Amino acid sequence: MKILNLAIENTKRVKAVALEPAENGLTVIGGRNGQGKTSVLDAISWALGGEKFRPTNAKRDDSVIPPYIKVTLDNGLVVERKGKNSALTVTDPSGRKAGQRLLDELVSELALDLPKFMRATDREKAATLLEIIGVGDQLTAIEQEETRAYNERLALGRIADQKEAFVKSMPYHTDAPKELVSAAELLRRHNAILSRNAENQRKREIRDELYAARSRIAEEMRRITEQYDAVCRECDIAEKNAQDLEDESTEEIQRDLDRIDEINRKVRANLDHDKAEEDAREATRAYNALTAKIDELRRKKRDLLNGAKLPLPGLDVEKGCLIYNGKAWDCMSSSEQLRVSTAIVRALNPNCGFVLMDQLEKMDMETMRDFGAWLESEGLQVIATRVSTGDECQIIIEDGMVAQREESEQKEAAQRRDWSKGGFGK
Repeated sequence: MKILNLAIENTKRVKAVALEPAENGLTVIGGRNGQGKTSVLDAISWALGGEKFRPTNAKRDDSVIPPYIKVTLDNGLVVERKGKNSALTVTDPSGRKAGQRLLDELVSELALDLPKFMRATDREKAATLLEIIGVGDQLTAIEQEETRAYNERLALGRIADQKEAFVKSMPYHTDAPKELVSAAELLRRHNAILSRNAENQRKREIRDELYAARSRIAEEMRRITEQYDAVCRECDIAEKNAQDLEDESTEEIQRDLDRIDEINRKVRANLDHDKAEEDAREATRAYNALTAKIDELRRKKRDLLNGAKLPLPGLDVEKGCLIYNGKAWDCMSSSEQLRVSTAIVRALNPNCGFVLMDQLEKMDMETMRDFGAWLESEGLQVIATRVSTGDECQIIIEDGMVAQREESEQKEAAQRRDWSKGGFGK
């Protein structure tokens, strides 16, 4: 649905303006500041959008006649506001009357108030786009999971870095045993050696006693030969028991006992080092796992957006913000912002085929020509204002009325125009 023609009288700065905008493309209303250009757009918004668009001072200051607005739509609907209270009348092609509810179904609110979309936050703009393509909830869930994974990975990365730095700062002793040295075990081994040595000493004493007895008996051999022979046999046995005995040294154990605290200090340091090293490896493994998860979530988000039908090539959503050709909203030019806003507003209500646009002087002539071509290719009608009295304007407003150009000026302007298809309209 588009605007076929309109007539406005005694509304804000407008005295009397009639206009037939181009069906597709750009229709530019020009003039100097304060002449009534924006009042034309405000009047259209009020007529189609209802009381929420009603100007505070709707009637022109120096007029005693109430405002009158008539907008004819290309579907045959005729919208009028007239009379003392500017009552709304909506007449459909069959002659029946309809009210504001019908207009609200047909006309996009943002088409009447494009700045409202442009003033929205980055996230609100992105949410509007996601609403259009129908992936908002899915993308929000993916991005929330991505954010959680990213924050978890960030924390793990810091922990891993700290643990690796801690490992590097810790001493490690290659000459220390793998396990702590037990003082009780060393003492047990020490006492066992002493006990065995004592037993050896006892056996030596027995041997010595036997040798002494043999000496005594030798003196009495003649007298007690039998006793001597028996003692000799015992001596042989005792000698065999004692000849292979060697005393064990406690020197090494004594050294370990003397150094037990130093050894255990090194062992504990090595155990702490090994544990910290394993913690660092585990943190790194967890970090890498989260990195892979984040990459997969980003791939899912990209696939989700790639599979959606976007209202404008180059549009994207990253981290909840609207992106166009790789640029965030605040990095876009004014003309890019207008193009993005127009495309999204159109997509919100495809049945509404027009958009009102103020302050088109933000675009230079070449950009405006390209914009007009894009509008025609999209079958979209834009009625815009521009602080200019140049040939790019379809009408010029002076003191609330359409200025009449001299016939010669109009001919000269026609000769200077070289609008290709997709220009600014009629």
